[in-house]
Amino acid sequence: MLRGLIFDVDETLVYYKGYDHREWYERWVLPELRKHGIDLDYETYRKTVTGELPRSYVERFGIDHIEFWKLVDDVNLSYRKWMAELGRIKAFPDVSALGELRKLGLKLAAVSNASQECTEFVLDLFSLRDYFDVVYGKDYSNLDGVKPNPYLVEKALKALNLGSDEALMVGDSAHDVLAGKGAGLRTVNVTRFGKVDGADYYVRDLWELVGIVKKMLGIHSP
Repeated sequence: MLRGLIFDVDETLVYYKGYDHREWYERWVLPELRKHGIDLDYETYRKTVTGELPRSYVERFGIDHIEFWKLVDDVNLSYRKWMAELGRIKAFPDVSALGELRKLGLKLAAVSNASQECTEFVLDLFSLRDYFDVVYGKDYSNLDGVKPNPYLVEKALKALNLGSDEALMVGDSAHDVLAGKGAGLRTVNVTRFGKVDGADYYVRDLWELVGIVKKMLGIHSP
């Protein structure tokens, strides 16, 4: 029986107009790192984010890896505040479907590879946090536990007191599908930016997700 849903945040609920990962890193993050004597090229940084290298890899540059990621996340929060001031952070118009899912009595969680502060900032920007029972950003006690690792999804399941057969993982990326599958969940790919392999369901938007959920619950829409 379906009792809950776990959502990704960035590019699933909100998006960043004009965002480019490399430009963000080289314009915002790298100058701050250089103040601390760290000159980390983009490709190496990217590999630590995708999991090709462990996040502790940066310790070879003479900085504690937890401090390194807190530094990056502080820069990211400043960047998000700047983007918000410019009106370049947008909520997808279908996020109102979250309210319909709540009306169905479902528990909802949000999990993100961004920091807790960055995640809560964008959810608060559009008054979305109230839809969620729990919100989890990256956990500094387990930095390699970000998606596609199932750690954050499992953490949300435990907080919601749900079994893996009682929830769906909803996101836009392959990392979301892999994290959901790794935790034993059925997965939903929101195809805003194209389909990714391996999902159990594909929806164009969150209202289409509501339709699937109602069918699972045996609710027939007029």
